[in-house]
Amino acid sequence: MDWMQILALAACGMMLFAMWPMVKRWRENPVEAQPGDWSTAMFLIGLVMLFVLLLIWSVQ
Repeated sequence: MDWMQILALAACGMMLFAMWPMVKRWRENPVEAQPGDWSTAMFLIGLVMLFVLLLIWSVQ
């Protein structure tokens, strides 16, 4: 293994270690989705897709 891969693995391990308390709390107290949450999420995903398409078209 290269030293960059070792550093990346260490960084991923530290990130997982830092996120573990939040994941544990989210599993114990899940947040319920509200009626308008899915439409808002789909709208934002659509905007991101349009932005990526715009970037692709601008390069060609």
